[in-house]
Amino acid sequence: MKSDILELFAYPTELIDKYDWKDVINGQKCLYLGKKCLKNRKSEPEVAIGSCTIRYGKEDKFVIICPHRLLEKRRIFTDCLHLLTLHEPGNDLHVVSELSIPGGSVDYFLVSAKKKKVQDFVGIELQSIDTTGSVWEERERLFQILRKDASAKEEGTGGYGINWKMTAKTTLLQLHHKIETFEHINKHLVLVMQDHLLNYMDREFSFDHVTSARIGDPMHFHAYSLLQEEDGYHIQLAKRISTDMAGISKCLGLKTEAKLELEEIIGIIEAKLSDETLIKL
Repeated sequence: MKSDILELFAYPTELIDKYDWKDVINGQKCLYLGKKCLKNRKSEPEVAIGSCTIRYGKEDKFVIICPHRLLEKRRIFTDCLHLLTLHEPGNDLHVVSELSIPGGSVDYFLVSAKKKKVQDFVGIELQSIDTTGSVWEERERLFQILRKDASAKEEGTGGYGINWKMTAKTTLLQLHHKIETFEHINKHLVLVMQDHLLNYMDREFSFDHVTSARIGDPMHFHAYSLLQEEDGYHIQLAKRISTDMAGISKCLGLKTEAKLELEEIIGIIEAKLSDETLIKL
């Protein structure tokens, strides 16, 4: 008996005897956020869904459906360090979350600061893969499995799918709204995603002009594979490519005029810097 939900609250569900699942389920705490899972059921806001990764398709793809799953070991931030071109030894490194700029909010900023004054920064967006339908029934069946309930159904319901097209298109549209600002101030924006999503974009959109990663490009794509190991699942950087505002426009054929000057963005970031945002190496 197995479940299509591979990770629940970031814990691998196949290791059924390794964890106290009653505490995991009742705690509703995301292992990577360090607090309650932010994915709540609409009809019951107090109930966290907790599903991070699913098995999907005939090829049994491991598909990440929660963006916070990409925060494992915070490696996505260290993988962006080379884009802090003005960073110097002795500067502090901070991770600041959810700052608003024209075109929408940015999930994270990796910041190089000296005495809490910004020296450089990189914007980082996280993108998981959206599902169609609901994984709720499979989640409930999984709970029975984890509780070792003999009445648990042998097979899942299969009542959900993967919304590849909408995920990809929405993601590129959001990038287009933001990249002009970053290019205008000569800074980098990084989209962090799973390799499955980048592969879909490469097949279905005009990506021939998107090259291997060049540090001079403002728009970078970091794609991660999810690998199964003895102790569970772990992300690993698989591919890096980059482009500029014109490159994103070529994918979608759209325009935007949203810009925010460098000094304004720095002011927004510095107001958020604290001991809590500091990366403690």
